[in-house]
Amino acid sequence: MINIGFIGLGTMGGPMAANLVKGGYSVKGFDIEPQLIDTFVNLGGKKANNCAEAASEVDFLFTMLPMHDHVNSAIFGEDGAIETLKKGATVIDMSTINPIESDKIRDLLKKKDIKMIDAPIGRTSKEAKEGKSLLMVGADKEDIDLVTPLFEVLGDTIVDCGGPGTGARMKIINNYMTTILNVLSAEALTLATSMGIRTEVCLNVLNQTPAGKGHLSTTYPVKVLKGDISPAFMIDLALKDLRIGNALAKELNIPLALGETAKNAYITAQDQGRGKQDWTAIYESLLQQVGE
Repeated sequence: MINIGFIGLGTMGGPMAANLVKGGYSVKGFDIEPQLIDTFVNLGGKKANNCAEAASEVDFLFTMLPMHDHVNSAIFGEDGAIETLKKGATVIDMSTINPIESDKIRDLLKKKDIKMIDAPIGRTSKEAKEGKSLLMVGADKEDIDLVTPLFEVLGDTIVDCGGPGTGARMKIINNYMTTILNVLSAEALTLATSMGIRTEVCLNVLNQTPAGKGHLSTTYPVKVLKGDISPAFMIDLALKDLRIGNALAKELNIPLALGETAKNAYITAQDQGRGKQDWTAIYESLLQQVGE
């Protein structure tokens, strides 16, 4: 019997711990909110009174917590998991935390002969309940193979991101993009509303162009990522259109912060002599700026 500990039984962690129980595993769960432990026990889990108890005699310890301070405290703080984790155990951190802090935790655990896998989650609590999460896994291949049966209970998409620490890094990249796209979506819809365009019309158009479909699934794979920056749509023209949008927003008193920031990126690309290149060459422009 594989024994599992799970620290963090909230919106994401609770459903995942419950799915491990449904998968036939023995799971001890702990959370600082007693009612979350009670809910977990009612679903067939075992109660732990603190992090050390959750980690006692387990083969795998999951952590799903809001911030790196919480993860660090759960493992190394008072009544922390490190007090009882056995040598050869594996900590699987599914939290979204600073990758540099994650690396520090991994290094400290390694000194105690304890492995660590970073495996933050993509998708939402709905998918977590359904066991259909996307897992961004950072670990050596043999360690991923070891925990794959557990991960298959939690998600339907397991992505090997390329070694220890890469899962935590990929999650930050994902969340960086999606949180900014959220603001961009709000800006575009606000501009549409202010100019009298019905939301349903706006969605109909945007969802059929790279604006809504996303450049990573439309323009980038066929242009810059293939090394082709011949113009399908020139940077000069993109900047011209962006300036029109920004000017309209200014007239309507709409604060389009992303529009102004993007304008500067296109101007920089022009200054590099890229005005006649495809607009996806913005990627090459940024790589040039960081020396890649």
